[in-house]
Amino acid sequence: MRLVIQKCGPSSVSVDGQVIGAIKKGFVILVGVSDQDQAEDLDYCVRKVSKMRIFEDEAGKTNLDLDAVGGAILSISQFTLLADTRKGNRPSFVHAAPPEMAEAYYDKFNQELVKLGFEVQTGRFGADMTLNIQNEGPMTIILDSRDK
Repeated sequence: MRLVIQKCGPSSVSVDGQVIGAIKKGFVILVGVSDQDQAEDLDYCVRKVSKMRIFEDEAGKTNLDLDAVGGAILSISQFTLLADTRKGNRPSFVHAAPPEMAEAYYDKFNQELVKLGFEVQTGRFGADMTLNIQNEGPMTIILDSRDK
């Protein structure tokens, strides 16, 4: 799995002009699922997101996690994170998981974060979405389960 995690202020996702998910503060997470992903990849990503300390404490150090700041998660499925751009100018998505697998992993990822007590708002799998992200910092982290 490949995630792009952005520390954010007010952020939302819309489909056909209608807001379907919004948070006030926390993480916007773009979620890409590989055709090689296994349950341990999903578990690794959930564990890392749940403990990711990228919010500043009173001394200005990035020591606080999402729970410590009362943040929420806006989770967006994005297969294009698996783009292979090594050849030519047209990205290849051959390593992106098939839609059925990707949707199952995406749903499970969100469910596991909810089980840990996080508020999780989502986009709509497979939909053409518009994101309004207020990236703070900016702080953007790329997490790939293959790098563990």
